[in-house]
Amino acid sequence: MDALRQKARNLRNAGRDAERRLWQYLRLKQLGGCKFRRQVPITGYIADFVCLEMKLIVELDGGQHAERAAYDARRTCVLEAEGYTVLRYWNDDVLVRRTEVLEDILRALELAKGNGKIKSTPPQSSPALRAREEADSNRNRNRNRDRKNSNSNSNSNSNSNSNSNSKGDEA
Repeated sequence: MDALRQKARNLRNAGRDAERRLWQYLRLKQLGGCKFRRQVPITGYIADFVCLEMKLIVELDGGQHAERAAYDARRTCVLEAEGYTVLRYWNDDVLVRRTEVLEDILRALELAKGNGKIKSTPPQSSPALRAREEADSNRNRNRNRDRKNSNSNSNSNSNSNSNSNSKGDEA
């Protein structure tokens, strides 16, 4: 196996948190019915995510990319010369504003499907994507409720202890 393919395999096995989270929404044709692959060697570079059918590459950039802007620009030019569209997002965007990132990727897929023509209706997320986001939201809501209940229980216990102590002082 050549060095670039081996490096891509190593990157797939040791993905960053933002990559793993985004992959959960791109895999299995969940977004727009398009198949994505991750950590794919293309023209001497490794693309984080690529939809070969639509010639769309999604790149996630961490803090180290701020110092490598010239390299990234050169890389994007090479990939675009091969006919790919390159979308770049900061890791933080994926972790904090995941819905907006997914909607943006979906818009780009719709543009690619329509040969660059904007459709009259806004893109909709896939049913699997909506179900996963709803499950995530419910899970977070339940965690917050459990924390709140736990905090109020510990506060009421400490209040009853302080009340019993003050009654003892009066006797």
